[in-house]
Amino acid sequence: MAKEFVHTELLDSVRELIISESLQEGQKVPEGALCERFGVSRTPLREVLKVLAAEGHVDLLPNRGARVTVLGLAEVEGLFDVTGALESLAGEQCCARIDDERANLITALHARMAESYRRGDMASYYPLNRAIHEAIVEATANPVLQDLYRRVNARIRRVRFATPMTPQIWSRAMAEHEGMLNAISRRDGVSLSAILKTHLAHKSQAIIEMMKASAPA
Repeated sequence: MAKEFVHTELLDSVRELIISESLQEGQKVPEGALCERFGVSRTPLREVLKVLAAEGHVDLLPNRGARVTVLGLAEVEGLFDVTGALESLAGEQCCARIDDERANLITALHARMAESYRRGDMASYYPLNRAIHEAIVEATANPVLQDLYRRVNARIRRVRFATPMTPQIWSRAMAEHEGMLNAISRRDGVSLSAILKTHLAHKSQAIIEMMKASAPA
């Protein structure tokens, strides 16, 4: 197996452990356990940790390995601001470039997500919600935008697509997604851009309020 392929596979796997919170904020990265789990030595793992540090997922500790980065309030606010700008641009470019096949894919994802909402099944709702946002970005056919979005969104995915919502916030989110679907069907980039920005602002506000409420006095 090629060295580059092993590095990419290992990088994706460890990153996913952090994003999914299998490795939690503030936790020291268990290098020995990860080496055993993925069948690698410490050298490639430490190379991967350097990449993850550059991406903002871990903090390297001098002579003490690495620790999963704790997202502070200011950083979360900044990440949401940047993600909102990227999704707003994605809305415009998506409607200008999307083909019927991808539009139908988003419609199908929305139908499944709406069913999860009706069942009150948040565990299945969130992956479908995320898939819709990612499909909109992919529809831009803009590789620079796609790369920036993946990098920034990965850093807040653990709070964006995993935070519990009140029934009122969930209902509003679904209504906003209905608006997105309508804008895509009309290829109305101005409307989709505005809805995406508002939608993310509402999500950001809810998460930041939750973080402030749970912060030590």
